[in-house]
Amino acid sequence: VQLVESGGGLVQAGGSLRLSCAASGRTFSISGMAWYRQAPGKQRELVATIGSGGGTTTYASSVKGRFTISRDNAKNTMYLQMNSLKPEDTAVYYCKAHSVLVGRDYWGQGTQVAVSS
Repeated sequence: VQLVESGGGLVQAGGSLRLSCAASGRTFSISGMAWYRQAPGKQRELVATIGSGGGTTTYASSVKGRFTISRDNAKNTMYLQMNSLKPEDTAVYYCKAHSVLVGRDYWGQGTQVAVSS
């Protein structure tokens, strides 16, 4: 499984961005997916998760109500709609997919999000 994130960039506080994570390879083996982020000098943290069917989602308290995770299994793509962005949302955002076939996680290369005040 290969994952490629896109959609990052520079935005002013209060603005919006939509991140995408396109999966390829053995996509039929993917179950749960998630978005993580890592700010400079900080540990990588979980932002949101989504189940295989897209009906079950969870969010970190810091983004709840502002971010929405979704997936389109027909397009093998996961999304993260980010609204009301804050400077503290600045980080590299990574997508992760779990493969039930091999019992391991796969990671994308990350996309940079920068929010100016």
